[in-house]
Amino acid sequence: MRFGFVKVAAAVPAVKVADCKFNAQQTEKQIVIADGKGIQIIVFPELNLTGYSCGDLFAQSLLLEQAELALMQIVNNTRQLDIISIVGMPVVVNSTLMNCAVVFQKGKILGIVPKTYLPNYKEFYEKRWFTSAVAHPDSMNVRLCGQVVPMGTNLLFDTPDVCFGIELCEDVWAPVPPSSALALKGAEIIFNLSADTENISKHQYLRSLLAQQSARCLAGYVFSSCGFGESTTDVVFAGNALIYENGSLLAASDRFSFEEQLVVSEIDVERLRGERLTNTTFSSSVRMYRDQHPMQHISTALVASRDLTLTRSVEPHPFVPSGERQLDERCEEIFSIQVAGLAKRLVHTNCKTVVLGISGGLDSTLALLVCVKTFDKLNLPRKGIVGVTMPGFGTTDRTYHNALSLMSSLQVTTKEISIKDACIQHFQDIGQDMSVHDVTYENGQARERTQILMDYANKIGGLVIGTGDLSELALGWATYNGDHMSMYGVNASIPKTLVRYLVNWVAQTGVDTLSRNTLLDIIDTPISPELIPADENGNIKQKTEDLVGPYELHDFFLFHFLRFGFRPAKIFYLAEIAFRGVYDSTTIKKWLTNFYRRFFAQQFKRSCLPDGPKVGSVSLSPRGDWRMPSDASAALWLKECELL
Repeated sequence: MRFGFVKVAAAVPAVKVADCKFNAQQTEKQIVIADGKGIQIIVFPELNLTGYSCGDLFAQSLLLEQAELALMQIVNNTRQLDIISIVGMPVVVNSTLMNCAVVFQKGKILGIVPKTYLPNYKEFYEKRWFTSAVAHPDSMNVRLCGQVVPMGTNLLFDTPDVCFGIELCEDVWAPVPPSSALALKGAEIIFNLSADTENISKHQYLRSLLAQQSARCLAGYVFSSCGFGESTTDVVFAGNALIYENGSLLAASDRFSFEEQLVVSEIDVERLRGERLTNTTFSSSVRMYRDQHPMQHISTALVASRDLTLTRSVEPHPFVPSGERQLDERCEEIFSIQVAGLAKRLVHTNCKTVVLGISGGLDSTLALLVCVKTFDKLNLPRKGIVGVTMPGFGTTDRTYHNALSLMSSLQVTTKEISIKDACIQHFQDIGQDMSVHDVTYENGQARERTQILMDYANKIGGLVIGTGDLSELALGWATYNGDHMSMYGVNASIPKTLVRYLVNWVAQTGVDTLSRNTLLDIIDTPISPELIPADENGNIKQKTEDLVGPYELHDFFLFHFLRFGFRPAKIFYLAEIAFRGVYDSTTIKKWLTNFYRRFFAQQFKRSCLPDGPKVGSVSLSPRGDWRMPSDASAALWLKECELL
């Protein structure tokens, strides 16, 4: 299992009702194809060896005999293959007929899982032919194809890389599905053999159900349902094959296809284990049910996939949703969270004035827009928003005029205070050579600006609103006790890759034409702290991404590092896929190493952050999501980066 991925498939084979020989051939064919693709575990639909819609033919001894012979044929013909296969068939147990999943690998039948909940309403009549698993002991041995095989609903299949369990169709529709108990006992992937009939709107409900169950169980969920070839006497089967991971859809079949299908993806078991480790509700549930639902573990081998080329997509911008509608919804929600957070602070302090530095850059622009929306919702006059532009040695005409234009069009109070003379005096006092553009030169300006904001806020009884974003906090790209500090930081949980989209969303939906034009120009302006003098043409000379690296890379690293706890080698592997054709491996390695070096070294700044609202699943608040020693060693992570 390289990087925690297990390659799985949900098969929808061609089927003929009651023709076990044909069904065996189709099943075997898909197993062989799947093994050739490096798939490690494959699941087929419910009763796929006979066909689900046999009706009263299930009482025919000939059909049951041929189903067992079909299984024997498949098991024998695939004994040289590494793949684990899960097929559906009727099995006779103590003069009762069970609707079962049969698991086998390399010629050995590993276990049989009978169906627990038999639907017997509307178009379903399963109790007419089958007996529920509850009629038999939780664990027993039966003879099938000449082998003595464990049978029960409490079977867990253990491999060195993953533990998986099985439920059948209606089981997942129950109030407490068997998969819940399986997950609490260790199953990381659930396979479901199903015969899902099609009704109007049912498919969307099914997707919602599977997404929710995989999320509740913090598990992978692989669902395979009957397709074309089943009887259409009264109902139609569309051939649903769906693969989920903790609530997210990884792959899906084409519904109503007349052709056989093999839906493939890779489930990130390492990610699921990380989620379970950090989710204390899951661990509490494990303890609560530790004495219930005893399980029988069946050990087997899981051969490493020969093909680790991921079929699942790796999103290069994990903080930014794809699709225009989804992005609009996300922006609206985040902006509303920011506004609600600031509104509560203003109401609590009974403060009707805020102060913030406006540089003409993205971050301060977003903070200003949040202030404007908050004041409007609280019915406070916008003049209570004091935007202070503080030109320094590196301020360009473009950012300066954009700052003034935006404050004017938004009708907030504008104040201009140059920091040049104060910084010159300060540098003289401490003996700093003005021609040496080092960290003292830069940080001195940042702290001067913060001092102005704090003191002026004291003077007029206002709150200083912080503008720094999540990406800057992660990299420590802020001056300690300078722009690092405020009285409330509205952007503290917004990654840099998302700030641009938020500003653009406001530009398109919530401001006048003049403000929109200014906002669009701010969006196109290179990101810079403007602490170094401009070039000979008056353009920005100090570009942040030239110094710390592309923010889209750092946000990718940050998301996978904090959200899932992935190691550098895995993040590197995923980044190579996500940014193929954009950055080469050498570039990714360089900035990944830089990310870890800066992240560990700059924790002291995050340990004393001002308050600010959490908006997403990744946050660096020392009071909320991230508690890390400021003097923790980065040696392990940097060593792995060296070896990439």
